Amino acid sequence: MTKAILIDDDKCMVRIFFDYLKHFNVDVIGVAYNGQQAVKLYQELKPDVVLLDVIMPNYDGFYALENIRKIDSDARVIMITADLTEETAKKLAKLKASAIVYKPYEIEQVVEIIHKVMHGKTVDKLKPIVELEA
Repeated sequence: MTKAILIDDDKCMVRIFFDYLKHFNVDVIGVAYNGQQAVKLYQELKPDVVLLDVIMPNYDGFYALENIRKIDSDARVIMITADLTEETAKKLAKLKASAIVYKPYEIEQVVEIIHKVMHGKTVDKLKPIVELEA
């Protein structure tokens, strides 16, 4: 079973995600609500994969990803965001996110990405389900 930590400032989302992941053989061994807590949790628990929201108050997902990379350059960190800007995508690529999942998403997509990342497969960035008009 894959061991994961889940970080999002939306506590309701964390509870829902936690319950869904259990049904797909992903054991959420820790949760946190900001980037600083995420780094501490990663150090303590050494999970197989991190599911990390990008936009959070105080310490965001960029902070967490950057600092988790300092601890373990091979960490598997899947970023979750509603931010569709090119700037965010570039920052996440520079920080070497393992994958980016755009909200809204289907839980099955996230589970598929977790399994791909765990098996070292290349993950195509998911296109947002909602396309913005040019």
